[in-house]
Amino acid sequence: MDIKLKKEHVKKEQATMDERLNAIRAGVLGSNDGILTVVGVLFSVAAATTNNFAIFIAGLADLMACALSMASGEYASVSSQSDSEKVVVEQERELLKTDFAGQHQSVENFYVDRGVTRTTAKSIADELLSKKPLATMLSTKYDITLGHYMNPWSAAWASLFSAAIGGVFPLAALILSPTRYQFIATIAATVVAVGLTGLLSAKMSNGLVKRAMIRNVIIGLLTIAIHYGIGKLF
Repeated sequence: MDIKLKKEHVKKEQATMDERLNAIRAGVLGSNDGILTVVGVLFSVAAATTNNFAIFIAGLADLMACALSMASGEYASVSSQSDSEKVVVEQERELLKTDFAGQHQSVENFYVDRGVTRTTAKSIADELLSKKPLATMLSTKYDITLGHYMNPWSAAWASLFSAAIGGVFPLAALILSPTRYQFIATIAATVVAVGLTGLLSAKMSNGLVKRAMIRNVIIGLLTIAIHYGIGKLF
């Protein structure tokens, strides 16, 4: 009994952790997009004009547009995922009414595939389906915890604020630096900012930190070069 309670507790903690990680993921992606889109616009406009006010307005407008775009995109994406999970819940609820034997067999097979004997698997399925049939089906078939759905609002707010904060780095560097050092300061701020997002993304996914940071810095520098070239064309 204690073991089952512990397993349920771990499952709930995992579901909560997944929700938090989803918000963090949205935040990291939003920050990266905010940095790159704002610095891209800044260098495009700065290459075409020396009017600091025009550069500032262009960067600020892009920062706001990027933050709102990222937030709405995350909200729509996570809402779709949450809706899909809710549809699955209703499907499984109906199957338990119309095809209980098939559902029972599915749970048995789940444990047999994990090395449990057929007899033991049948006993486990009997007990689980008698106590928490819907939660059992969702857990074994889809790895979904009943009642825990991804929150679209947390992902949207994380994206909104992180994109805005990320975009502030290059914008502040360009506007606050002396004219002769504007480009250098903006490039430096961008490198630091995208390096940090690379670090966070690697830590989150247990990836290679150095490679992620270098990759992000290269992408940031390429973004600056491409947009500066576009600005020069005009």
